[in-house]
Amino acid sequence: QVQLVESGGGLVQPGGSLRLSCAASRIIFSNYIMNWYRQAPGQQRERVARISTGGSTNYSDSVKGRFTISRDNAKNTVYLQMNSLKPEDTAVYFCNAAWTRTYWGQGTQVTVSS
Repeated sequence: QVQLVESGGGLVQPGGSLRLSCAASRIIFSNYIMNWYRQAPGQQRERVARISTGGSTNYSDSVKGRFTISRDNAKNTVYLQMNSLKPEDTAVYFCNAAWTRTYWGQGTQVTVSS
């Protein structure tokens, strides 16, 4: 059974940083485009970062310049480094793997508050 397991969420003050991790199992990780999505209460899920199999990255305008997505194919893991966090970044963050099929993690809560 394919698993995507996120970790690294938590409570952080505005201006702080967090690093999310997503460990994948039972997929050929290097074949998958990896994405980070987030969903705030009452809002639609939105993609915030994408990394291709070759390492090219894309970001939503709301996080560009503050968030960095990276991947380690040897560890089957994708990361999201989040800096200069704002209260509006508060959401559940989900890892997503996309190729011939799409898989989702269970999500990790990120709360930005003083």
